[in-house]
Amino acid sequence: MSKTDYLFTSESVSEGHPDKVSDRISDAIVDAFLTADGQARVACETLCTTNRIVLAGEVRGPSPLVDANGEVDKAHMEEIARSCVRDIGYEQDGFHWKNSDVDVYLHGQSADIAVGVDAAGDKDEGAGDQGIMFGYACTETDVLMPAPIHFSHAILRSLAEARHSGAEPGLEPDSKSQVTLRYVDGKPVGASSVVVSTQHAENLSQDEVRAIVRPHVKNVLPDGWMCPEDEFYVNPTGRFVVGGPDGDAGLTGRKIIVDTYGGAAPHGGGAFSGKDPTKVDRSAAYASRYLAKNVVAAGIADRCTIQLAYAIGVSKPLSVYIDTHGADSVDEDKLSATLCEMVNLSPRGIREHLKLNRPIYARSAAYGHFGRAPEDDGGFSWERTDLVDALKSAF
Repeated sequence: MSKTDYLFTSESVSEGHPDKVSDRISDAIVDAFLTADGQARVACETLCTTNRIVLAGEVRGPSPLVDANGEVDKAHMEEIARSCVRDIGYEQDGFHWKNSDVDVYLHGQSADIAVGVDAAGDKDEGAGDQGIMFGYACTETDVLMPAPIHFSHAILRSLAEARHSGAEPGLEPDSKSQVTLRYVDGKPVGASSVVVSTQHAENLSQDEVRAIVRPHVKNVLPDGWMCPEDEFYVNPTGRFVVGGPDGDAGLTGRKIIVDTYGGAAPHGGGAFSGKDPTKVDRSAAYASRYLAKNVVAAGIADRCTIQLAYAIGVSKPLSVYIDTHGADSVDEDKLSATLCEMVNLSPRGIREHLKLNRPIYARSAAYGHFGRAPEDDGGFSWERTDLVDALKSAF
């Protein structure tokens, strides 16, 4: 029997966290290639450290950004990296958008990978790699996300908005949050502790930083959910002036629990950022969230977990697993079959259904890929609930 009364914790990191700087640059590279050619292939990894940015990986056109020999327009890649760092807000001695060295090691995609993925003759487009992907949704929040990760993201987005607007000029880009919620009868009822670490100007005292952070936490949490004062931790080390890639190296794809469900649900082993949508690490994770969210939005279950599995070069998923966590009267086999009829879960089918071959990824690099509002240009299309009516009719 599962526990119903417990504490559960999730963390988030801001756009200025070293790993998120890397994710942002990698996804901006993906967007640039998809802008030039919706069928481009990209696998871009980014390393950020003290005044240095390194890009590596494989790309494929046809595209004005890569020639027939696989030579990449390195000057354009460098400009993309610098613009990302500038937009995030890094103009520090140890990490500056203008002064950092940028090394570009992107090159043409392996022909061995390309032949497995490309459609040819009667062969449909195959998955870009093997792997397992999970999607999850629950009724804990209005966006059908687990509450701890939802509020952890929201706190940092609020602080970032205040920093970008100039309302809080003493804040710097790097920050982290961690929210522990108390659950009673399986439902969240309040915060038992909150941790926020935020980079700040050297002239700010610990008390001043605490005073800046407190209203952002209180405004994000529901009324009456604020933790006790002695469980509210702001910059527990007492000082956070040196931060970002100058304080700690960053790499693409190191924050996949932050990107997904905060540990409240399983997640696949592959990161999202830096990958075009032929890579099922990204597209199938989006599709599984899309299906799980629609199941919960239709009222079929309060929680839904979906796993998809793929083999490189194979178009059909190897398995479609659905868990409605004991929802009454739900035939999970029928639900699985119904969802597979509604959405073609081949890599091509997912890309076409969710219209993923668009430059919509840089915006997803921080504050989670899920629980975001669908946007007019197709961003966060996997958050739509357009299957609800059909699911209600079927069940």
